[in-house]
Amino acid sequence: MPLTPNQTLETFANPQPQRDYTIRIEMPEFTCLCPKTGQPDFATLSLEYVADQECLELKSIKSYLWSYRNQGAFHEAVSNQILDDFVAACQPRFMRLTAEFNVRGGIYTTVVAEHQSDNWHNLPVVHLP
Repeated sequence: MPLTPNQTLETFANPQPQRDYTIRIEMPEFTCLCPKTGQPDFATLSLEYVADQECLELKSIKSYLWSYRNQGAFHEAVSNQILDDFVAACQPRFMRLTAEFNVRGGIYTTVVAEHQSDNWHNLPVVHLP
């Protein structure tokens, strides 16, 4: 059955919930519409997260992002909405969404939105020789 756009995000059980590890997902084909002009906006979304009990399923992310193709949204609003929906779906320990929008009117926009659960603290970075 062909993939269709929808707002449902699926998850699966984290295979290593006892360990903090980073999941990185690049989404270079995000599109939505400018709410003022109706012209298409294009962005690369970069997601980084530390899962708790659930991980986001990739095919559902693709279908979810596709649902924005014909929606008008300001860059700041759509970036924060996507982060909120991802967080609601999988309740991560930490999540960061970076949305790099292509040039429009000579201006590039990058929106970075983050979530951190109340009981999680990042481990210190290990620098190897």
